[in-house]
Amino acid sequence: MPTAFREAQSVPVLCRDCLARPSEQHRRCPACGSSRLARHPELFSLAIAHVDCDAFFASVEKRDRPELAARPVVIGGGQRGVVSAACYVARTRGVRSAMPMFKALQACPDAVVIKPDFAKYVAASRQIRALMEELTPLVQPMSIDEAVLDLSGTEALHGTPPAATLARFARRVEREVGVTVSVGLAPNRLLAKIAVERDKPRGMACIGAAEAAALLAPEPVTILPGVGPAFAAKLAALGYATLGQLQTLDAREAMRRFGEEGATLVARARGEDGRAVTPDRETKSISAETTFDRDLSLAAEMEPILWRLCEKLARRLGEKGFAAGGVVLKLKTARFAQRTRNVRLPGASAVPETIYAAARALLAREADGTPFRLIGIGAQPLVEAAGADRGDLADPEAPRRAARWAAMEALRARFGEGAVRAGRGLPVPR
Repeated sequence: MPTAFREAQSVPVLCRDCLARPSEQHRRCPACGSSRLARHPELFSLAIAHVDCDAFFASVEKRDRPELAARPVVIGGGQRGVVSAACYVARTRGVRSAMPMFKALQACPDAVVIKPDFAKYVAASRQIRALMEELTPLVQPMSIDEAVLDLSGTEALHGTPPAATLARFARRVEREVGVTVSVGLAPNRLLAKIAVERDKPRGMACIGAAEAAALLAPEPVTILPGVGPAFAAKLAALGYATLGQLQTLDAREAMRRFGEEGATLVARARGEDGRAVTPDRETKSISAETTFDRDLSLAAEMEPILWRLCEKLARRLGEKGFAAGGVVLKLKTARFAQRTRNVRLPGASAVPETIYAAARALLAREADGTPFRLIGIGAQPLVEAAGADRGDLADPEAPRRAARWAAMEALRARFGEGAVRAGRGLPVPR
């Protein structure tokens, strides 16, 4: 085979530790000895990245408590709570996010359980977000610990292709924030999301456009974001359990079988995704919830807890510059059945008194003797805070309630959270 042809067919390789570019035959970097070599035919042309922090909450805790490095760590609270996060050691023992805490402790009795410290996690997330924004202005946060980036056209700015820029970024996160990230690199958001799940933790995986359909064909339909168990069961009943089976449909047949979204479903099964990376993802709702220490069935027992959640929700609304156009009450029964009830507010509000009055009325209708294990409160739809709590003929007291809330928050900011409390937030004596 001519030398020029062999070189044209060679697969690009990148050392993720020193950014050297060894030749294809190397299994270790000749410059630094690292075995962490990324290799892919499209490695230096892919520009859409999905960055996901590895076991983020648990990693932040291990960063701050190095003695826990080799221990199974679970983030959560109480025997009746659920697992917020689990480190990879705990995951090898069968612990998973959203698992009831008592089941997690059955699977991993020696787990170190740590109550979540969201202020600390948010601070670390903001550090990572700032490092992302040094790479490209096109950063779309997906949650506190993951984001999508579009690095198209950044090679001239950074002097390296996106893959090398991201490898350098991952090293900075480890060095400056103290946690690790995994990167999925692809030509679109969907494939980048699928790629990042293929090499965790501390990984870098690529899926190219040329290989996407064949690579996805044997995968179950549930690998697609948004295809949950119920929809997957419906697809399986129709003979479509894998993405390859969906790929056989044309757009018209897909729409006939699955409705208006059928064509999009089949396109995604082939790895096609036209969504752009949009930096400011719209916030659709803000909420707060808690799991009771014991099942509660009386409204009088749940109301103080509901009030405290309404205060927390109002504070979160204020931090983000929003107000509630409506209120959503969430309850989970002792048998884990969920009830969701909502009501529109006469006027938008970011004041806990107003939110609580609406939520309390919803709770009164649901407190029928059923034992509940969880209660939550949410604001939806969200509206701009500037037009909230102005008052009108129907509710002239709204501005006064807003002023009282502002005064209470000012006192708390100066003298501490316990400086002032509303009586309705005090627990009911048993």
